[in-house]
Amino acid sequence: MDAVRIHLEPWTDADLALLRRVNTPEMKKHVGGPETEEQLLVRHARYLDFVPSGLGCMFRIVLAGEAEPVGTVGYAARGWRGGTVYEMGWNVLPPHQGRGIAARATRAAVAAARTGARHRYLHAFPSVDNPASNAVCRKAGFTLLGETDFEFPPGRPMRSNNWRVNLLEEAG
Repeated sequence: MDAVRIHLEPWTDADLALLRRVNTPEMKKHVGGPETEEQLLVRHARYLDFVPSGLGCMFRIVLAGEAEPVGTVGYAARGWRGGTVYEMGWNVLPPHQGRGIAARATRAAVAAARTGARHRYLHAFPSVDNPASNAVCRKAGFTLLGETDFEFPPGRPMRSNNWRVNLLEEAG
């Protein structure tokens, strides 16, 4: 089977519908469950502000030759262990999972973060109980630093793997 070709498009106001589509119990079981409509609106506004504020970038994932997005990927600045890093996250809608889309989109988003990176490191913190997201990190070239206590969403502690990419080193 040929690799699925994807491209990333910048987040727009129209992507609120996509955010609602990924806000399901199945998609959010490793990150505290679905959010309320009010929480989604706050998240959407934050995503729209990532680029203007210089905090990061959010994308919709689109398959080559198609118009409908199949997921999301992005990164944003956050404090971590006394410094500032980028944190990355992604979602691929269930009908499109298991095809390598998340790993391809994550690699593309890492490449975007490398362009003019304001921070040296980009981290991902998938739950230790989320084998699919941990596999995405491995396939996308992240280095596993070990397990850590993490809060996501804020106020919800979880045991996560701490994966990292050095944005100042060339991709290998």
